[in-house]
Order: sequence, then C-alpha cells, then structure tokens
Amino acid sequence: MEVQETRVQTDRVLTIPNILSAARLVGVPLFLWLILRPEFGGPNSDGWALLVLALSGISDYLDGKLARRWNQISRLGRLLDPAADRLYILSTLVGLTWREILPLWLTAALLARELVLLVMVGILRRHGYPPPQVNFLGKAATFNLMYAFPLLLLSEGSGWLHTTAAIFGWAFAGWGTTLYWWAGVLYVVQVRRLVKADTAAD
Repeated sequence: MEVQETRVQTDRVLTIPNILSAARLVGVPLFLWLILRPEFGGPNSDGWALLVLALSGISDYLDGKLARRWNQISRLGRLLDPAADRLYILSTLVGLTWREILPLWLTAALLARELVLLVMVGILRRHGYPPPQVNFLGKAATFNLMYAFPLLLLSEGSGWLHTTAAIFGWAFAGWGTTLYWWAGVLYVVQVRRLVKADTAAD
C-alpha cells in the first residue's frame, strides 16, 4: 500500500515490488471469474477465490515493504499499487454484491467514496497537481476491507466457522467503510487547501 514516503523515487520498471504489483493486477480478473462461476452454472470455486485474495493481500504487504527496504520505490510502483488495491476492491464488490453476500447500500457507500475521490483528482489535475498520495487512514481502510471481503465470502454456509467469519467479516467491513470515508474527507480537505492556496497565489 502506498504511503507518504521521503525516499527518492526512481524510474526503474523491472523491480521486485513492481512485479508483485503487476501480478496482483493479473489476479483481478481471475478472482472475479472464480467468485462468479456459480452464478453462471459453474462449480463453486470460493476456496480458490479466497486463495487468490489471500495471495493478493500478502503481495500488497510485501511490495511496499520490499520497496522501502531495498530502495526500489518507483513512479510506476506508485501507480500500480493503488490501482491494484482499487481494482481488487471493485471486483470484490461486484462479485459479492452479484451473489447477494454484500447489501447494495454498502456497495453504494464504497463506490460513492471512489466517485468523490475521482472528482478530487480531476480538480487537482485542473490546477496542475498530481493525485494525492494514500495516507495512513487510507491504508488502514483498505487493509480492513481486504480482511472483510474474504471473511464475508467464507461466511456463506452454516456452522460455527461460517458464523465466526460473518461476525469478524462485518466488523472489519464496518471499520473499513468508516475509515475509507474518513480518508476521503481528509482528501477533500487537502484538495480544498491546495486549490485555495493556488487561487490566492493568482
């Protein structure tokens, strides 16, 4: 996950963190196909979908950790990492909502936040600023959601394991959604300050 970073960026493309991020992007359509197979008459592949999601979470942790430890922070990595995060969240929302595991109101709340951020990025570009970097709250929100989604998928069924997964899954979903919007509000405040300062300078 991308965070505020003071180390020097490079233009290197072929780095281990970038390869991990690219692999996560390749896993997005695979995950969506696995999770939607039962909806199109195929066998249930939730176990494989959970494995892909778990591997994505591990690589998400590793690419940032290795980039900082090996001084391989790159401009490409700053684009690939958040792109993979958002695509996994989007594909999971589509899959779980399609299968009626997630309610529409939760999906709408998360998508509305993405729409707000998209508008903020457009405003920044109009004023000549790059997109805002992911802050700590954004990182915490994404981690909560990435824990919530596989747990909610695992909650499909009966028995103590599924019940426990549902309890923890909804807890992570609640925290993740709250933090997701909190981070979004901070982005809006940041953009407002930048635009205000830019206007005052003119």
